[in-house]
Order: sequence, then C-alpha cells, then structure tokens
Amino acid sequence: MNEAIRKADVLIEALGYIRKFRDRLTVIKLGGSAMEDTEALRATLEDVVFMETVGMRPILVHGGGKPIDRAMSAAGLVPRKVQGRRYTDEETLRIVVRVLGEINAEMEERIRQLGGRAVGMHDGAIRYLHGEQLFLDGPGGAKIDLGRVGRVTRVDTALIRDFCAAGVVPIIPSLAMDAAGAWLNVNADTAAAAVAGQLQAEKLVLLTDTPGILLDRRDETSLVRSLDADRCRELVTRGTIEEGMIPKAEACLESLGCGVRKTHIIDGRLRHSLLLEIYTDRGVGTEIVLAS
Repeated sequence: MNEAIRKADVLIEALGYIRKFRDRLTVIKLGGSAMEDTEALRATLEDVVFMETVGMRPILVHGGGKPIDRAMSAAGLVPRKVQGRRYTDEETLRIVVRVLGEINAEMEERIRQLGGRAVGMHDGAIRYLHGEQLFLDGPGGAKIDLGRVGRVTRVDTALIRDFCAAGVVPIIPSLAMDAAGAWLNVNADTAAAAVAGQLQAEKLVLLTDTPGILLDRRDETSLVRSLDADRCRELVTRGTIEEGMIPKAEACLESLGCGVRKTHIIDGRLRHSLLLEIYTDRGVGTEIVLAS
C-alpha cells in the first residue's frame, strides 16, 4: 500500500506541470546514448508518448553522428572536419540522407509500437526544414566551403503545428531542403534551435551524454541546475563550457533569443530523464533561461 501511495504522490506532483504545459510545444533533440542505447531510446520515446498523451505537444529533432560515421567507414570514407564541422561532399551526403532516413523510420515505428502516433520524413516526401548552404568565416574575410552543409532558413511551422494538433509527434531529421530541391546536412543542435525558435516553443530540451552543464567536467556533483543567458555566455568565454557542449549552449541561447521560454540540457542516459526534468519539482539537468 505504501508503494501505491508513493506513486499517487508522484502523480499529484506532476499534475500542476501537466496543467501548465497542456497544448504547449516542446522541441526535443535526440543524440548520443539517447539514440545509441536501445533501452535509453525506448525510455525516451516512452516519455514522448506520455507527454503527448497528457496534452503536451512534443516535437523530435535528431541527428545521426555515430551511425553516419559507421556507414562512412563501411563505405571506405574518412570523416573530414573543418573547424569542428563535418565536411559533406556529395558521396557523404548520400550516406547522411540514407542513415538519417533509416533512423527516422525506426523511431516512427517505435513510437507506434508504444501506442503513440508519429510521422517522419517518409523518404523526403515530408520536408520540415528549408535552408541554404553554410559558409564559415575564414582569414581575411574569405569564406570556407563546407560542401553540402547548410543552415535552416525556414521551418514549416504550419505543418508541424497541424501534426501536433492532431496528436501526432513530428520526427524531424537534421536535413534541410535548398531552393533547388537538394538536401543539406545540418547540425542537429542548431536545427533543433531553429525549430524551437520559429515555433516559439515553450521549451527546447537537448539530450546529451552528461548530466548537464558542469563547472568541473570530471565532477558530476558540480552540475549547474539553473543559469541565465548572461551566466551561460560567461561560462563559454571562461572555457568552463567547452568542446561538444558549446554548440548545445549556443543552441539554447539562440532559441531563447527567438522567444523560447526555457531550455534544458539533460542526460539522455538516465531513464525517463525527460519526465523527471519537466514534471517534477527538482528536475535532473541544467535549465537555461533568458534572465534570472
């Protein structure tokens, strides 16, 4: 009986959050172990189905870094990085599109198996993101070509809202279509920020392989549970936020600047981390807001 009462207490704690976030859009970026580990992915997708069932409107954005690397290796291709970004030639792009399509279809099927409804890219028939080729700034004002790498210029917000209103979870790969009808490879964190920003979402949640933002990355007890945009920029400048966490912090800052109310960086390895962050008083990761 005590266990049953404990479960009831948890539901009561969640009730206020369920009411608060009913019909609100939340963009969730999947990556790392949240996609690679079968059990972690199942738990995350269970969370997504729960969120939709209780009235929240989840939207999934995903990349495919490690599976893409494996597919390139199998094809005898060596990944090439330019200023930390994957250079994408035409052969690499074909692999990226194929692998992301496979991941996308698998997640759609998994959500359906869990009792939810979802719609992915369906071999490119559904085009959520539109973009243009991305060039990096080089020395002397020169532009550095990354090949078929792009940035999002437009999100089909009407299509996404229509799916959400019908109780269907959109699953968006990190691919954008250019004006000529060709694919562009887009960084998944920046793609998720663009989706959240253009939708004016309630939340952007980035799933990672760390507990969140750490003041000392070797010490998980140094987790920063909440900070504002200015403090976040300060930690980037000081080098506390470094390497792979920088694009995630930048994605949060970009989406906050576009009107997203709250952003979260949480550990995708922790079972049901989405529900713990959104529907409990304490949360489990780092919350970043525009101003404290």
